[in-house]
Amino acid sequence: MADTREEFLTVEDVAALLKVPTSWVYEHCKEGSADRLPHVKLGKYLRFPKSDLFHYMRHLRRGEFHKA
Repeated sequence: MADTREEFLTVEDVAALLKVPTSWVYEHCKEGSADRLPHVKLGKYLRFPKSDLFHYMRHLRRGEFHKA
């Protein structure tokens, strides 16, 4: 049976991973934000499914290198 446990990141984890301030992470979680980060709200806490976050970053990638 496949392991279906999802790893969740905190705001601080995401900020460190993306090398941005935590305020940037919070700003990109607000309703109506362009390029809103995928997240889950657990009461007052935000958590970010790691696989969704990497999918989001791949989707935003610009100027990808294309092999000839």
